Amino acid sequence: MKTLHYLTTNKVALLIGCSVLSLSCSNDDDALQAPEIELSVTNQAIEMTMGDTKSFESYNLNDDDYITEWSLGDSLVSSETIYSFVPETSGAYQLTYHAYNASGDFTFNYDITVDAYIRPTTTTSTAYISELIDYVPGPGQFINTNLGNDIGAATVVGGSSGLVSLGAWGGSITLSFDHTVLNAADDTDFIVYGNAFSSAAEPGIIWVMQDENANGIADDTWYEIKGSGHDLEGTSRNYSITYFKPATDDDDVSWEDSEGATGIVKKNAFHSQAYFPAWITEDSYSVSGTLLSDENVDLSNPSFVKSLAFDYGYADNTSGGDAIDIADAINEAGEAVDLSGIDFIKIQTGVQADLGWLGELSTEIKGAADISLLE
Repeated sequence: MKTLHYLTTNKVALLIGCSVLSLSCSNDDDALQAPEIELSVTNQAIEMTMGDTKSFESYNLNDDDYITEWSLGDSLVSSETIYSFVPETSGAYQLTYHAYNASGDFTFNYDITVDAYIRPTTTTSTAYISELIDYVPGPGQFINTNLGNDIGAATVVGGSSGLVSLGAWGGSITLSFDHTVLNAADDTDFIVYGNAFSSAAEPGIIWVMQDENANGIADDTWYEIKGSGHDLEGTSRNYSITYFKPATDDDDVSWEDSEGATGIVKKNAFHSQAYFPAWITEDSYSVSGTLLSDENVDLSNPSFVKSLAFDYGYADNTSGGDAIDIADAINEAGEAVDLSGIDFIKIQTGVQADLGWLGELSTEIKGAADISLLE
């Protein structure tokens, strides 16, 4: 009896032990595993061009549940296993893939460089401006004539012998090339034709834009060409001015600037039409940009007023045209920017000055061209 009891007891113990072992083995098999991931794109550094799309996909190697996240910088952009990256603009991006559950996680970072789209030259490309985008002149003695309306503005398209007045300070014209003007190393890239001659410069600020989002529209970032006058005393960036419609066409046009100063665009005896742009129906309008120093304006001899040229970097500054280097472009903070090329230009009257009997200082433009296609 004692032996039988011993065997029976041990059989029960063995059965219990096996049950425990079986349960233990079953728990190990059912335990949640950390994500085991294989990615369709394994290169960390990726180069793209605007207009391209890049697809990424993750594969689960153990079939256990986990959470998937794709993030651009600090922003979550997808929780699916597949993500398609379509850049909104050129530049540098960091894309992070993260998969995780209670047992662990998996992370992989991509460094993506997106180059701006370069519109190539073709057999039909022209060196000259191909499109007038916008014309917003300041008030002036030629405004509301064919030198200061859309007719005059359109003459600068397609050549170098048109002529349009931009009016008083801040008046502007915005233009497009039919291709990307490339930034040549250590050389000038495009030329702006003006109406300057000896002792009669009317310098205009030049802005450039690359079609960074590749949509063919001038809706990206404007960068300013830094010329030799930018560091002079009296030059002020982030300047603005408001022009007020006068009571009658015979009245001067008054203005007030962002620094609290006031003044007028004075009418003269040579031009009797309204100086305030007739197509602007509001009682006032404002323009902004960089105000250049007026130190080159010499009014000491009223019968022979002088407005001398700056050394470089502006439109309507020197006789024969002004060659511009895209490498001189700066951002809003005044820092140099590295542009592979530009698609659009904007030119603004840069100096606020009354030249006496000659009227207001007003930048005048005849055209612009890609230098590389002129050679």
